[in-house]
Amino acid sequence: MTIDHLSTTFSALADPTRRAILSRLARGETSVLELAKPFEMSLPAVSKHLKVLEHAGLITRGREAQWRPCKLKPESLKAVDGWLEHYRHFWDEPLDRLEDYLRDIQAKGKKEKKNGNGKK
Repeated sequence: MTIDHLSTTFSALADPTRRAILSRLARGETSVLELAKPFEMSLPAVSKHLKVLEHAGLITRGREAQWRPCKLKPESLKAVDGWLEHYRHFWDEPLDRLEDYLRDIQAKGKKEKKNGNGKK
């Protein structure tokens, strides 16, 4: 049985607490205690979130004496980016067309103003 890593990753990213943890880890490695500070939850609850992120391959957790460092694994987000790339044209193309349309309207407005046909 193969594991659907993309589903596991999206499941991990679905929770706002886990996304906040990833945002913090994007600034650099830190301890579990530091990660838990902004959240109104127990340390075991934060640890459960970290286990989900680790299982999804989004973070690594280490052990250095009493310090338990957590670190972001940004390369694991490449699969998400690759999957989204397929759908990117659905939002890029309409925005490109809107940009072209707005540019045409601006050009017509400047042309009318230059020819004295603009409304005041």
